Amino acid sequence: MLSYDEAGQGPAVILIHAGIADRRMWDHQFAALAASHRVIRYDWRGYGLSQDPGQDLCHHEDLLALMDGLGVERAALVGCSMGGAYAVEAALAAPGRVSALALIASGLAGHVWPQDMLAQARERVHSAVSAERLARYRQGGADVEEGDARAMARAQVLWQVAGPERGREDLSRQVWERAVTMCEGVFERLWRGPALPERLLDPPAAGRLGKVRAPTLVINGLADVPGIQQVSDLLAAGIEGARRVDLPATGHLPPLERPERVTALLTEWLADRP
Repeated sequence: MLSYDEAGQGPAVILIHAGIADRRMWDHQFAALAASHRVIRYDWRGYGLSQDPGQDLCHHEDLLALMDGLGVERAALVGCSMGGAYAVEAALAAPGRVSALALIASGLAGHVWPQDMLAQARERVHSAVSAERLARYRQGGADVEEGDARAMARAQVLWQVAGPERGREDLSRQVWERAVTMCEGVFERLWRGPALPERLLDPPAAGRLGKVRAPTLVINGLADVPGIQQVSDLLAAGIEGARRVDLPATGHLPPLERPERVTALLTEWLADRP
């Protein structure tokens, strides 16, 4: 079962959170967009208040099933990080059900991350926890030692949400604390819960961007990890007619770090949709 919030009336908009967060990252957008739209935000399975996965885990199918359960025939999808990747998968799997896409600091299913980015993640994030304990946590169903999830969350937020060339002081205290709290919950759930392989769209979305027909807005944070920004390059170039907006001094969670700016961009984008 997926845990969700719903507010407002009008055309449907679904907010899909990042892999290092939960649905609380959308607080500003959820409240503002409800003035003119039916807005839905939810936690992925295994995240936030949603149940753990069963024997099968496929996030874009969960998204479409949520739409079915709520009687949403067609919606604009707004996804951040891997939430953007799942939005693209849904648009490819069920094109008639997606009226528009907004992809924020987005991932892309099937994309191969560059080796220098993976090495930087190991150095700056994975080193926050001992290699022995991290290997055990990745197997799932682990007893997590006190402080490990928070240490990993702080390292992850510093690297991604602030960005590799910025520091903690570049984020407000409110943004830092909210991001760390959400990310700590992510690691707690992932490490304690069942370790299941994730099933992606087949063939992968990375090779099918030219088939995306939904009007698309790509929002990129210029302080984000360079390897992630490269995905914004691919999306903007590969999806016909996509519009791109680069946000200066912004890391991996623009809806949290620049809430007013992102809400304004989404409001304008949705207003232009029929």
